Amino acid sequence: MAKSSRKEHQVMFAEEEAGSKSLDEINGSIKVPKNAGFWKTLLTYTGPGILIAVGYMDPGNWITSIAGGAQFKYTLLTVVLISSLTAMLLQAMAARLGIVTGKDLAQLTRERTGKATGIILWIITELAIMATDVAEIIGSAIALELLFKIPLIVGIIITSADVLILLLLMKLGFRKIEAIVAVLVAVILLVFTYEVLLSKPDVGQMLQGYIPSPRILTNRSELYLALGIVGATVMPHDLYLGSSISQTRAVDRSDHKAVKRAIRFSTIDSNIQLSIAFIVNSLLLILGAALFFGTNSDLGRFVDLFNALQDSKVVGAIASPVLSMLFAVALLASGQSSTITGTLAGQIIMEGFIRLKMPLWAQRLLTRLLSVTPVLIFAIIYKGNEAKIEGLLTFSQVFLSVALPFAVVPLVQYTSSEELMGEFKNRAWVKYAAWFVTIVLVILNVWLILQTLGINI
Repeated sequence: MAKSSRKEHQVMFAEEEAGSKSLDEINGSIKVPKNAGFWKTLLTYTGPGILIAVGYMDPGNWITSIAGGAQFKYTLLTVVLISSLTAMLLQAMAARLGIVTGKDLAQLTRERTGKATGIILWIITELAIMATDVAEIIGSAIALELLFKIPLIVGIIITSADVLILLLLMKLGFRKIEAIVAVLVAVILLVFTYEVLLSKPDVGQMLQGYIPSPRILTNRSELYLALGIVGATVMPHDLYLGSSISQTRAVDRSDHKAVKRAIRFSTIDSNIQLSIAFIVNSLLLILGAALFFGTNSDLGRFVDLFNALQDSKVVGAIASPVLSMLFAVALLASGQSSTITGTLAGQIIMEGFIRLKMPLWAQRLLTRLLSVTPVLIFAIIYKGNEAKIEGLLTFSQVFLSVALPFAVVPLVQYTSSEELMGEFKNRAWVKYAAWFVTIVLVILNVWLILQTLGINI
């Protein structure tokens, strides 16, 4: 890059930083050592990736992954692998966008589309946040019911109040939030590792499952479930979140080396944490295959899974109430960690698309109310019936599918722009791989929407 061009690019950064910042209260709040070694620097950058990863292993993934194993054994592990690699590519691009421009994806999309389009995109994306929260709130509320016999409606209200916890944590510092989410992720990982070890899966067949099988494309029901795994894994709100919280580390954007180092370590952090999400999703599918394949069990709901784990007729000699309780604990940990990140994403989207000016506590409360209201209404209408309320999960995926292209397409476009990214734009192979992934995701999600609505093609 020519010196004059680099200078103009640095001036652009300075002008942009003069405006509003994404998540202003935590933006650049964590100092980064300048001359530290690899491991100390990586430790400083470790954290945002953990918050991103929880979106890829939230309760919305659980039913799909376990059902995939129960119906088709280990075959769909290859889909889990492909979904995880796709997530790594897109999240690395989101982090790069935030670090280089000093703005998040929502802010840049609003700036480059105008007010009217920005409001429309906000509505679409807000519906996606609400759809994501449906699974998280329902998962947490059902876990509270299973663990403590708390009525579902009361559990939903308790879950919706966790935004107050987030407000308190923000006062303590962003590192505290990262640490708490990391503990919750560790609980999920340990629980499912333990349960899979007890289930004694066939290791040879399990490893073979990561090799792509042409049968997935020829078997319609298997293809549908495979697309469900992809759709439940790649979350649009995580791209907005990733582009914002990558800016929590204080980086001098006028320093070429500092920006390059920030991109490098943020990408490493993201890939490490998404590898953990990949392991968790694999464990879920392996658990479904090892315990439920060939049993003809009804595993369409969280309660069904809870009951099956203590039923010796389904899972054999390892059945016990302890397994069920551990499952509920992991479900609660997943729901709570996901609601923290979902609330942050909601604030990013609201500030970026409609530039809403209101106190931070009010922003977070409004974001949470928008998400919890439809779930609470359904819970009241159906008088706390778990089966009816969990039916919302299927249709919630439609909103996620609709919103995904509106996040992925701008992300690829912006990160490939030399005018916006300068020398940090996507390399040619990254650009073409990202556009290929985007096109495939759009096609798959359109197909999923049609199938969910009962339109066969």
